[in-house]
Amino acid sequence: MDTAFSDAPDIRISVRQVFGFDSDLQVPAFSEASEHVPDLDEAYCFDLETTMAILVAFAHNRRLLIQGRHGSGKSSHIEQVAARLNWPTVRVNLDGQITRTDLIGRDAIVLREGKQVTEFREGILPWAFQHPVALVFDEYDAGRPDVMFAIQRVLELEGRLTLLDGNRVLRPHPGFRLFSTANTVGLGDATGLYHGTQLLNHAQLDRWNLVARLDYLRPDDEIGIVLAKTRGYDDDEGRKAVASMVAMANLTRSGFAAGDVSAVMSPRTVITWAENARLFGDVRLAFRLTYLNRCDDFERPIVAEYYQRCFDDDLGA
Repeated sequence: MDTAFSDAPDIRISVRQVFGFDSDLQVPAFSEASEHVPDLDEAYCFDLETTMAILVAFAHNRRLLIQGRHGSGKSSHIEQVAARLNWPTVRVNLDGQITRTDLIGRDAIVLREGKQVTEFREGILPWAFQHPVALVFDEYDAGRPDVMFAIQRVLELEGRLTLLDGNRVLRPHPGFRLFSTANTVGLGDATGLYHGTQLLNHAQLDRWNLVARLDYLRPDDEIGIVLAKTRGYDDDEGRKAVASMVAMANLTRSGFAAGDVSAVMSPRTVITWAENARLFGDVRLAFRLTYLNRCDDFERPIVAEYYQRCFDDDLGA
């Protein structure tokens, strides 16, 4: 995992100038990007409250948990803020396969001067802990209990990480930042959408200094993102089609809230639909292959009604 890093942020950026928000906040940043800095998306649409929470977390070393529906842009918000700060960022998905040894490290047999010896290889957590890195735990509410207790050690701002190898005690690098994203807020999932999520320890939840909630975008913002992300829709007919796609997505979200449909169209789904429609040259066929085939049979008439309302077209059997 060794790589070249600037030792610490060496400039400060104006939130007003870079993000266009009415704020006097100045945030530490790096003048040069390293290999772990996310790619910049010039067309990215920032949510004010969530972005300000991320900026404060970077500026004042606050631990931030972002909760929201899938596809709402939780991880990408962190990455795009980091891209503008040139802050190295590493994402770890806490699926059920990530173990405590993956996170902390493990003993490994290596060759030293022609002899096999056992040495400790650090995992991602102690490595990031010692570098100016923003570590992002995705699917935080799906982590295994042993993994979560390992994370709990470093949630406090001055928290130290003890490694059993050599009884080493690591202190956090001043540029280390910790974020997480979750579909639930740690209280379980009553919707049935997010199988595998866990009830989180309240003592651990209490150690997160900030909790942001990110909802889906306003229709005009979502239309703008879809147009920026896909080609072939830069005329009046294309923009009308994208507006209808976003309207369709919002009907599925309202339908889900009312208990009428179980499959929600995220902004990511809308972008995929628009891309597929361009590939197939057929909006209706692309819709069936992108979204409709995920739906249960009893939901299809409801979805067909949504489609009729948005496109004035019969979806068919």
